[in-house]
Amino acid sequence: MKLVTAIYPGSFDPLTNGHLDLIERGAKIFGQLVVAILRNSDKTPLFSVEERLEMLRECTSQWENVRVESFAGLLVDYARDRGAQAVLRGIRAVSDYEYELQMAWMNRKLDSSLETVFMMPAGAYPYLSSKLVREIASLGGTIDGLVPASVEARLRARLRDLSSASR
Repeated sequence: MKLVTAIYPGSFDPLTNGHLDLIERGAKIFGQLVVAILRNSDKTPLFSVEERLEMLRECTSQWENVRVESFAGLLVDYARDRGAQAVLRGIRAVSDYEYELQMAWMNRKLDSSLETVFMMPAGAYPYLSSKLVREIASLGGTIDGLVPASVEARLRARLRDLSSASR
């Protein structure tokens, strides 16, 4: 059986339990899973790339075949550089599917050897997104069970720091 390397790209700002669900299941399917944070200068993230790398490495350390990195540029170029044959993407809703399908087709146009594998989230996470987590936390809502405890602590601290700085 051929060992397949897959890339799971994203912003992971912050890492959620939905992301971890896909990472855990992807680690069972692929020989090597590279969780890759996209360095996107067009976005203003809550956490730096280095902080997100730390959180991801901490929360994925139990899977020996999971590696955490960051990249800039085209995903197909990064995948080729890593010897990856597949891209793992999560699909929560029809709106995700439409966007992800367009990206998969473009990636296939750019590199026909790169396959895209779509996974549905576990039943507990179809509504979960980093954006919603940030919004709920910023408004003082509970995010218990939505992110790992260590991520929640960092998120609460960052929001306190931002709130103090704006006063």
